Amino acid sequence: MTYCAGILVQDGLVMIADTRTNAGLDDISTFRKLHIFSWPGDRSFGLATAGNLSITQSVISFLHEGLPHPETGEIETLRNATTMFRAAQLVGRCIRHVREIDGPALDEAGVKFEMSMLFGGQIKGQPMRLFMIYGAGNFIECGIDAPFLQIGEHKYGKPILDRAVTYKTHLYDALKVGLISMDSTMRSNLGVGLPIDLLVMRRDAEDLELNRRIEAGEPYFHDLRERWSAALRAAHMAIPRPPYGPSSP
Repeated sequence: MTYCAGILVQDGLVMIADTRTNAGLDDISTFRKLHIFSWPGDRSFGLATAGNLSITQSVISFLHEGLPHPETGEIETLRNATTMFRAAQLVGRCIRHVREIDGPALDEAGVKFEMSMLFGGQIKGQPMRLFMIYGAGNFIECGIDAPFLQIGEHKYGKPILDRAVTYKTHLYDALKVGLISMDSTMRSNLGVGLPIDLLVMRRDAEDLELNRRIEAGEPYFHDLRERWSAALRAAHMAIPRPPYGPSSP
């Protein structure tokens, strides 16, 4: 299981991903799911992955190596993609390429081709964009009215993002809320866990402002978890009891 979130606000982009993978209660491993492609001064991208690890790792490998352009035959990579839209299309093509190669064997073994990705970033002189890319290679784009996207075990972390994030949220407030969203997911699903990888990219910087891993025991994240739990308890105690049924002491 996985939880990844991308938040695109006026000031820039935040992406967060956990690292836990498991094939049962006694087979738990740590793998990076937030991948960085960066050429400072020109373009930087973040790619978060969820689903079958062998599939997503193959897609990442093809993104590094590139694929022949269907019309020109030239090798197309994220380094030479002309727009963010073209870059997202390349990710989709890599997904379909892996399906063509591995799909029949997976079907024969009874393994579903299940995966999804968040792809965000900016090319110099062009808008910053964030996409969710599905297992068929098609994608949707994050917008001003819905400034975040999630993949994996998203239901536990979505309510805090719905209530607290708007397009005008400060970039590092978006990071804070994203971490609270991750904590909420970790508390409700043991398949999501530390370490957490995150990136922050400021709009029109064409480079990463922050690329960090949060390990178990990291002071700020520990404090955030404790403060959020205390704030929830205080909020619920401050709300009057429902005026229904017999009065209670």
